[in-house]
Amino acid sequence: MPEYEGGYKDNPKSQGLLNPAWHNTPLENSYAVISLFSGCGGLDLGLLGGFSYLGEEYSTLPLEIIGAYDNNPDSVETYNLNLGEHASLMTLTEESTQGLARADILIGGFPCQDFSSSGGKLGFGGARGELYKVLLAYMRFHQPQVVIAENVPYLAKLSGGDYLATIVRDFESAGYHFDIWELYGPDYGLPQSRRRLFIIGVRDDIQGFPAKPSATHLGTHVPIAEAISDLETITDESIPNQSQYFVATRAKAGGGQGDHTNAPDRVAYCIRANARGRIQFHYALPRRLTVRESARLQSFPDEFVFPFSTQRNFTMIGNAVPPILAHFVGRSIHEFLAAVHALENISETFRHTYPLLVEQLDVEQLSFFSAD
Repeated sequence: MPEYEGGYKDNPKSQGLLNPAWHNTPLENSYAVISLFSGCGGLDLGLLGGFSYLGEEYSTLPLEIIGAYDNNPDSVETYNLNLGEHASLMTLTEESTQGLARADILIGGFPCQDFSSSGGKLGFGGARGELYKVLLAYMRFHQPQVVIAENVPYLAKLSGGDYLATIVRDFESAGYHFDIWELYGPDYGLPQSRRRLFIIGVRDDIQGFPAKPSATHLGTHVPIAEAISDLETITDESIPNQSQYFVATRAKAGGGQGDHTNAPDRVAYCIRANARGRIQFHYALPRRLTVRESARLQSFPDEFVFPFSTQRNFTMIGNAVPPILAHFVGRSIHEFLAAVHALENISETFRHTYPLLVEQLDVEQLSFFSAD
């Protein structure tokens, strides 16, 4: 078990960057966020910002989580340990969404197991294949301004894309228009080969659409050694979760164990929730990756603690959205909403004085004008 005194929100090293919303002190003019299928909080942490990763600061955004919900006790406990008492244990159903608070932004990484290339590929026939309808029910009842749904990229390929098309069509029926962003982690500074699908929706009465985040690391991917080499000599819990890893021998030829050895000058193989089934060996040491190394490769800051046994921690980490990917999405969403509301605040005098100009400018251009 890991050794720790507190989670991310309570660590002295975090305080200079920490989003005050995690201590229930939202920033001025912030937007309220409801998080469904929140897991351990990777999407939520990234969206709100307020953390550092590999020397880069991911600044605080004026967003606040007013409720986070998941049916996994480990995830809820880990979320609350690190990010404040925002998460609640709940089996999410279409009916349960009516009792939740109304938010400006709805986020949710709805279960991906039935759409994953490494799973049963059961689609809507799987036990969790239709849980996207929980998000749909919230949209219909509460009508948030923006929706961020997240899943695996294979969702766009399974059954020739029919499942994704059905999901988007259902979402659009609630009064929204959507775009699909497939983000490749290494292009944004993530040191592992991981792609995620973000299904972005805007309510139909709102003009414009957020811009897909521009890649920051095209041609300059961060290799695994650059991300975790400082952990090579650490074998204790001076950094939480660094002593946790599975002992495993390499598969013999034809063993079918699926083990991989990382190359130091390349990004890591994708971090999986089932660490026993997809074995990753360290590029230099005769062992598998530790829980902390895997969390580092997922872009969790070292102060973010995973408080359970090795497999339970690996499951949460592998299921999580990388915070830095979520942050680029959150930044785009915030910039869009700020521009929209700047447009709404333009004075009636300006509109009446320059009606033709107002018609010609787009949302981004109008964001430079204030009500004054």
